Amino acid sequence: MNPSVTQKERIISLDIIRGLALFGILFINVGAYQVLIEGGPMPDYSGINGVINTLIDIFIEKKFFSIFSFLFGVGFYIFATRAEARGDRPRWRFARRLLALLIIGIIHIFLFWGSILAIYAVLGFLLLPFYSAKVTTISKWLMAIITLYILALLGQIYMPANTTMSAIYGFVGNDAVSIFIMFLSGFLAAKAGWISHITENMQKVKWLLYVTGPLFIGFSLWIWLASQADDQHIQSILGLGVIPTTYFYLTCLFIILEHKQVVKLLQPIGRVGQMAFTNYLAQSFIGTAIISLMGLEVVSPSDIVVIASIIFIIQIIFSMLWFKFFTIGPFEKLWRYMTYGKRAVTKQ
Repeated sequence: MNPSVTQKERIISLDIIRGLALFGILFINVGAYQVLIEGGPMPDYSGINGVINTLIDIFIEKKFFSIFSFLFGVGFYIFATRAEARGDRPRWRFARRLLALLIIGIIHIFLFWGSILAIYAVLGFLLLPFYSAKVTTISKWLMAIITLYILALLGQIYMPANTTMSAIYGFVGNDAVSIFIMFLSGFLAAKAGWISHITENMQKVKWLLYVTGPLFIGFSLWIWLASQADDQHIQSILGLGVIPTTYFYLTCLFIILEHKQVVKLLQPIGRVGQMAFTNYLAQSFIGTAIISLMGLEVVSPSDIVVIASIIFIIQIIFSMLWFKFFTIGPFEKLWRYMTYGKRAVTKQ
């Protein structure tokens, strides 16, 4: 049996998961790099393209953004506790970090309309009140928000159409709420010690795996059937499957990454995750360039698979080369400077 990874290596495992999340996000974003024009050509969803599109819905849609959101919550805890340990004001410092992210995110929207950064920054402020809260308090809040989110999605699917109720269901059951749920989940997991003590909490992690595994299978089948039937509620069904599927993916990854050999094998992906901010921003530029070079008027699901794979390979190679000469990504350095000003440190 492989020995458990050290604390230092566990941070690397977070980078690996972050890198994998970036790869999954590509399968969603690549199609958006080419803006569709009304009356113009449309992507092909017949044959193998239809199958690929459904598989993306089942295994990737909303899930990898949720993994990224979970890691954002983990990052908040790590950042804030380290700031406090240095004698800094953790909430104020993180608020400044969020403002910097908001500025960069707003600029990025002008370059890629699907950018999530500004939304992350705004929702991130909602984490600040939870910093000093007890684990039990955070757990109760998390369960309450998840319950309301699920009820709203079920209401969209099964309740009769009503203008007022539809507006409420739409507000409570939108993607922003699921993002915050994963923010809070990541923060809770980090504060409760799950992230830093995976081995000691392995029984709890496995319990979560056993609970979410059947739910993942069930929702996968439901999404497949809904896709084949062109169900008008497909987005709500996808939303219902996000939380259990994301938890299932994360528990699987944390268990797998407890083994040193796996961490070593996937370290190149960890390099991508180590400079996730830079790589996320770069993806839209690389993707747009590749689409242009391929001369594609529209991007079909089969094209998405090819382009996403090419982008990620480029980013693995670039990231590995970058860290041979530098210790931090270029936009990570900019973000750090905007967070700390002239007091920016090389070690955080």
